[in-house]
Amino acid sequence: MSAATGTRRRVRVIGIGMGPQHLTPEAVAALASVEVVIAFEKGTHDPLLAVRRAICAEHGVPLVVVPDAERDRREGHDEASYAAAVAAWHAARVERWHRALAAHPGDVGLLVWGDPGFYDSTLRLLDALGERVPLEVEVVPGISSLSLLAARHRLVLHDVARPLHVTTARRLPEAIAQGQRNVVVMLNRRIELAGLGVDDWSIWWAANLGAAGEQAVAGRVGDVGGAIDAARERAAEVDGWVMDLYLLRAPA
Repeated sequence: MSAATGTRRRVRVIGIGMGPQHLTPEAVAALASVEVVIAFEKGTHDPLLAVRRAICAEHGVPLVVVPDAERDRREGHDEASYAAAVAAWHAARVERWHRALAAHPGDVGLLVWGDPGFYDSTLRLLDALGERVPLEVEVVPGISSLSLLAARHRLVLHDVARPLHVTTARRLPEAIAQGQRNVVVMLNRRIELAGLGVDDWSIWWAANLGAAGEQAVAGRVGDVGGAIDAARERAAEVDGWVMDLYLLRAPA
């Protein structure tokens, strides 16, 4: 434990982008400052854990693997049921982190895909854990998937002096109904744009940015649906998983 933190446990939340190639010098320094990294394992074959394992091995930091809690992912949840399922999952994760911290004293690192500030629950879970264990949490930003999407398609995510709305696939219909016309969509289980009235919009889509199976497609929504479906399959075949996002923009 760091002498500067007294009785508080120091936890460093480290954004790692999409893997070793995206570690910033600040992230490398943060890794060097912790005694151990704790990571959840999602099942017996977790390719995202394998990337974390490779990062820890490269930088000589022990990795403690904690089996992840089960999450209710049944289709058709209404908003209240969905929120309850996520809350139960988060509570179970906090309990497992609590036990892991008790078993491994010293400064701890948590490796977060992309950037900890975008659609990631780590900081919320640490807020809950901090009600049980005094914590000193430090955050190291990472290269986000939003930045990578813009870079791969060589575009600015918004027109001049126009807003950018970031949401999830689950809430995309709501965003369009509210009048949003320039939307980045994340957390997709599948691409479902039919019936939203966006066939003439432009889409810039990408999956597994920075990984071996990286894919990118751009064009008119009504023209490129098949190409996106095929690209998602290629990404999954190469990497064993798919993380995708896209920018939707209405015609000027």
